[in-house]
Amino acid sequence: MTTVYVCDKNGSDDQHDGLSEVTALATAVEALLKFDNPKIFVKKEQGFEPISGAALKKATKLADAKRRKLAKAAENAASAAAEEEKRLEEAKSITIKEDLSLPKGQRTKIRNAEKFRGKRIDVRGWVHRLRAQGSSMWFMIVRDGTGYMQCVLTGDMCKTYNALTLSIESTVRVVGTLNPVLEGKDAPGGHELQADYWEVIAKAPSGEEAYQSKLNVHSGQDILLDNRHLHIRGEQVSAILKMRSICQRYFRQWYFSHGFYEITPPSVVQTQVEGGSTLFNMSYFGEPSYLTQSSQLYLETVLPAMGDCFTMAESFRAEKSHTRRHLAQYTHMEGELVFINFDELMTHMEDLICETLELVMADTEGAKFMQLLNPSFKIPKRPFRRMRYTEAIDWLNANGVLLVEEEEVAEGEQPKTTKRPFKFGDDIPEAPERKMVDTIGEPMFLTHFATGIKSFYMKRCEDDMSIVEAVDLLMPNVGEVIGGSMREDKLDLLMEGYERAGISPGPYYWYNDQRRYGSAPHGGYGIGIERFLAWVLDRYTVRECTLYPRYAGRCQP
Repeated sequence: MTTVYVCDKNGSDDQHDGLSEVTALATAVEALLKFDNPKIFVKKEQGFEPISGAALKKATKLADAKRRKLAKAAENAASAAAEEEKRLEEAKSITIKEDLSLPKGQRTKIRNAEKFRGKRIDVRGWVHRLRAQGSSMWFMIVRDGTGYMQCVLTGDMCKTYNALTLSIESTVRVVGTLNPVLEGKDAPGGHELQADYWEVIAKAPSGEEAYQSKLNVHSGQDILLDNRHLHIRGEQVSAILKMRSICQRYFRQWYFSHGFYEITPPSVVQTQVEGGSTLFNMSYFGEPSYLTQSSQLYLETVLPAMGDCFTMAESFRAEKSHTRRHLAQYTHMEGELVFINFDELMTHMEDLICETLELVMADTEGAKFMQLLNPSFKIPKRPFRRMRYTEAIDWLNANGVLLVEEEEVAEGEQPKTTKRPFKFGDDIPEAPERKMVDTIGEPMFLTHFATGIKSFYMKRCEDDMSIVEAVDLLMPNVGEVIGGSMREDKLDLLMEGYERAGISPGPYYWYNDQRRYGSAPHGGYGIGIERFLAWVLDRYTVRECTLYPRYAGRCQP
């Protein structure tokens, strides 16, 4: 006779085996179901005691009822499985053939289908959704990457073996007549394909391996990211990626229409731009090198040869950050302009953002995806608010936003934090910066930062060398979207910048030569495409705005 323990407070019928006090079951009914004639002890105030006769009688009655219920369910399941097997076997004898006497279906992508209304067309894609209306009418939503089409299957087309075993994400070919939907009805594109023939190209798994089993509303972020290659097939995710493509296209169009040239800089470098702590180290044929943090320095070298220029390339930052606005690899759009001043640089940045968004919103697809993803979005008005770094310090202190600092402690001790007001020379962290711009509630340029907290290449103000002509464009709910500055064009001041940053100027000989061989006032900026999209599309994290996000702990798929 097996001894089984039951505790209605801390026990578990699902996770415990009942064989010890620690792994007690939750109910005596489950003990009777799991074991043959067990000796049951239940938890009382003084500890575990033998179950009373009345309680055992009641539990036995409930267990017998549950056994009968389970047996009936098993019987019904077996009967249903046999019926299904019979139905599938009968379905193998039902075949459909394409009527070759009909006009040949016009092959078309779904987004181009409207012009073929009233005609026979041939569409190929993935089964996105499937809904049966009785046994003789199915509504199949087919996706081909360019759009979605509702296909109506009737009669024997719904009864073949392929039809009865069809799973989501299978690829199919559907042929039929494209008709506008009836008034009061709804379908993607305002039309539906009345099928006269269809066939399976390749079946997707069903059961536990089915698409909807792997990815559903209960899937956690790690599951979604592990299966990102499947997740991107969803309507929201694919719309984000399409919107990304549209925005990048119009950024390029804007640049080209304003006389910029696009350049393709190297990704393997031997110099730093944004600080050595975020460099990805690598060996380049035995030489120490890094993955680029920014292409800015290379863009500067192009100015005398090509004039204003831009690039859209990958940048890498070895930050072990898990915030919602950081990635280890991101698409970095950078622009560089020559013979300009600081005010002209900021005006250019405003025009780039606003006029590109106007192009996006005027695009049919761009407007459609914006309506799906962020229907309340409005293009910001120009000019953007401008606030100097010293004014930001005053605002933070006036609004009770404190700087949080970690004190140095001995190894193994818990870190301690202190809070104090901001002062000139403090780097404003992300959280206080976000608090400020979210409270102000409009796009703003944060300008004229303290020299000591900015990069070596930034131009110091001629009337105050403690300040640099640098600018961050901050957006509500996102924070920094663009960072830019005028570049130091005087060689002696650039050398001071190297010294201030503890960088040897030797490897930068080619960059220094820009100041020796005809220097000129110039400035530029960088935009993280993912941050830009997170702002425009109102996404919680930049990870949603890239194909396969890369950050500390995530390098697959």
